[in-house]
Amino acid sequence: MSRLPSNARQNQCFAWFLVAARQGNPYAQFNLGMLYKNGTGVARNDAAAAAWLRRAAEQGLAFAQNQLGAMLYNGRAPSGDPARDQVQAAHWLRCAAEQGDASAQQNLGLLHNEGRAVAHDAEAAVGWFYRAAEQGVARAQALLAECYLHGRGVPVNFPLAAAWLRKAAAQGDATAQFNLGLMHATGRGVAVDPVRAGRWYALAAAQGDASAQNNLAVLYASGDGLVRDDVLAVHWYRASARQGHVLAQYNLSGMLAGGRGCTADPVRAHMWMLLAARAGDAAARSSVEAAHARLPARQLDAAAALASAWQRGQRRA
Repeated sequence: MSRLPSNARQNQCFAWFLVAARQGNPYAQFNLGMLYKNGTGVARNDAAAAAWLRRAAEQGLAFAQNQLGAMLYNGRAPSGDPARDQVQAAHWLRCAAEQGDASAQQNLGLLHNEGRAVAHDAEAAVGWFYRAAEQGVARAQALLAECYLHGRGVPVNFPLAAAWLRKAAAQGDATAQFNLGLMHATGRGVAVDPVRAGRWYALAAAQGDASAQNNLAVLYASGDGLVRDDVLAVHWYRASARQGHVLAQYNLSGMLAGGRGCTADPVRAHMWMLLAARAGDAAARSSVEAAHARLPARQLDAAAALASAWQRGQRRA
């Protein structure tokens, strides 16, 4: 028997879920809500998604309670009263979290961490992060590790931070990989090991983490823990700088100005330095002032035009 095309299967699923949802089945209501939320087999419709998720949530389905809470939290199910939406978000997330839903536990921890719709309570945030982390949620493990790193809600404990970061990093969490690399680079709670730092930075950089990309470039530029490679340093500085990482913009400018790992390009070097200066970097502002006494006016004007065009592009993105 030939299989239905993907779109036909999605439409058929929607029809089946709709019939069961109208009959009051909470699992069908949840799945129908998710189809509307994601635009699968039907046009995306946040209002319809929230309505069906609410029906399932009111029947006690933890998955639906978490999804509804997240939609309310992110402004995707507005009632016209933002403050009430945030209170409702906290209510549904707590309902799901208390049933053991790991994603809701993490989300409730974030609410307590930020003090949104609930009292700011770092200790409560740690408690919810811990419950989710124990269930294997990588992001919660990374968040819990950050609490131990910075002493938020718990005393600073570098060994515990490293342990939770390893769990999250092994699951591919880019932020955890970056933070673990940083611990190895600085020797906070672990032995200084630039080789391991480079490995963790590389994993996070490949996932697009801008801070990891900058730090990996620093290692390539210095040869600390990695074989020195100016071409790769420029590659990773550029990847990070294009994401708006100010230190990477500053560093990339230096590579372009000196022709390290690339052809010297004073205009683009000044462009990146201007962007770093406009973002508030004091050293970059000093370099921009010095460049005005060194570069010809046409190069200064060209760099300023490129910097402004880049910023306009960022605002549109």
